[in-house]
Amino acid sequence: MTDIRDRLRVGPEDIPGLNFMRAGPPYVFRRHYRQGLRSHILEVLNPDEVNAERAGILEDGVLRFPRARPVKMFRVFRSRFRDASEGLQEIRRVKLVEHYLSSRHVARSEEFLVDYRSGRSRGILLCGLQEYVEGEPLDPWSPARASLLPEVLARASNREPPAPDPVLEESLGAVQDRAASFIDRVKRMVRESALIPDLAGVNNLLLTASGFIKLVDINNVSSVSFGRRIVLDDKGYPICDKSVQALALLEQKLLGREPNPEERIYGVFLDPVRVREVKAAEEDFHRGVFAGRDTAATGTG
Repeated sequence: MTDIRDRLRVGPEDIPGLNFMRAGPPYVFRRHYRQGLRSHILEVLNPDEVNAERAGILEDGVLRFPRARPVKMFRVFRSRFRDASEGLQEIRRVKLVEHYLSSRHVARSEEFLVDYRSGRSRGILLCGLQEYVEGEPLDPWSPARASLLPEVLARASNREPPAPDPVLEESLGAVQDRAASFIDRVKRMVRESALIPDLAGVNNLLLTASGFIKLVDINNVSSVSFGRRIVLDDKGYPICDKSVQALALLEQKLLGREPNPEERIYGVFLDPVRVREVKAAEEDFHRGVFAGRDTAATGTG
């Protein structure tokens, strides 16, 4: 039996066979569309809602098929640990992200370590049950030069984005305040802990209907070094530099503020020479991915 951490894909049929799962779990699992380099992700669903989704509900003579909403997101991490202390250290980093960003800006998660057996091998496996967040992806790399907020907020709140829209305009001001809170909290985390979460991965940031930016991939946390050397993560990606670049783009496109080179984080990581070197490292990473090294991945998380 192949170790679950080495598989390209994991589906709901694989979950009941895990040695730490009880027989006949009360929930239904469904593979989530997003899979990362570091984890398998499955939706945890209420079986009654799944039945309604499949059979439909008759309301006023109309048969509807409401999609089951996840209760939680179940994540199985690919990381390998020599002992429990390494696993606990990984969990501490996750809790540090939650501490600095707060529940308003991060999808809270309950991590746990299990004794995992695969064939004759045995080891420690990290899993998590994470809050399910509904929202629109907030892409710092969008080619749009103007503010990203009107269109993304309109989609998140199921509104059309016509202009002028007084209600939408009022919402934009509140969302900008919340975006400023998110950006300031990330900067504080960098200053006080020398760590930064992955802001660069595909769909790592969502904008909720209530206007809060939420980080949903919380398990890729990079050390921040202001030295000249570009630090690569365990997959060969310059995640620290790319996350700072993403932060600067968010500040520019959400708040209308150009990155201030007097701020140390921007003065160091947005230096033009360094940016070119990071781009070269990123291209090396993607060449490795497309060569088949991590063909199952859809993001850096």
